[in-house]
Amino acid sequence: MSENKIKISENTCSLKDVLEIIGGKWAMPIIYILSKGKLRFKELERSVEGINTRMLVKELKNMEHNGIIKREVFATIPPTVEYTLTDKGQKLLPSIISLHNWGKEYAT
Repeated sequence: MSENKIKISENTCSLKDVLEIIGGKWAMPIIYILSKGKLRFKELERSVEGINTRMLVKELKNMEHNGIIKREVFATIPPTVEYTLTDKGQKLLPSIISLHNWGKEYAT
């Protein structure tokens, strides 16, 4: 019986590298929600079911650092912060939608 193994060269991006860029378990739902347009922090927090404020802040910082989202701060009182997907983040959408569809079919 032969096993199919994926051979990953040192010169190519591995799945582990991709997962490090995307982030934790909340990254894909955040990206999916931001695909509908820019959102303020509280709107985003209300849209991601089950996430707490601390975890949302951590995920957003990680995704901003990796160029997945853009954070825009407006000089208002209190400060207004809006989040949008970058081009890099937009390119993740087809993969996330495919995973979402796979999950609806097989993970429920």
